Amino acid sequence: MDSKQVVDLLYWRDTQRSGVVFGASLFLLLSLSVCSIVSVLAYVALALLSVTITFRIYKGILQAVQKSEEGHPFKMYLEQDVSVPSDLVHKYSEGALRHLNTGIKELRRLFLVEDLIDSLKFAILMWILTYIGALFNGLTLLIMGLVGVFSWPIIYEKHQTQIDHYYGMVTSQVKDVVGKIQAKVPGMAKAKAE
Repeated sequence: MDSKQVVDLLYWRDTQRSGVVFGASLFLLLSLSVCSIVSVLAYVALALLSVTITFRIYKGILQAVQKSEEGHPFKMYLEQDVSVPSDLVHKYSEGALRHLNTGIKELRRLFLVEDLIDSLKFAILMWILTYIGALFNGLTLLIMGLVGVFSWPIIYEKHQTQIDHYYGMVTSQVKDVVGKIQAKVPGMAKAKAE
């Protein structure tokens, strides 16, 4: 799936496809919040098997009654190649390795305090995340993220001018506050000037 297809999916250009992806993803995450992943996978597999076995038996009875020789109803899908090409695996694994190495280097830099300001920002972020973790579990955050990913682009597209206006106001306020803090804390103004 290329980036244009992802954008079309998130902006609901094809409402049927976006609805199926959003609904299935939300159903899976809500199921995981109630049951374990093993149970959810087992139930999904059982539901899929129920549909395919019922359809296969139905088609077999229909062929026997009509005395037709249509063959296996899933023959077209059974003959398709489902193997993953090795060049595709190499392409994505190299990209994942590049991101992993970049992340490890950044964590090393933050934990070993190469830059005091960045390490302090990271510490504040981790402190805020402890409060978020106390309020929500990971699945709740994933559900909120999924709803946000599928709703924010369309909301932004419809109300872009108002959102940009208020975002600009908030950004300038934050910059003013950060500038005042940097001016009052000794050593921070010099560190940012370098």
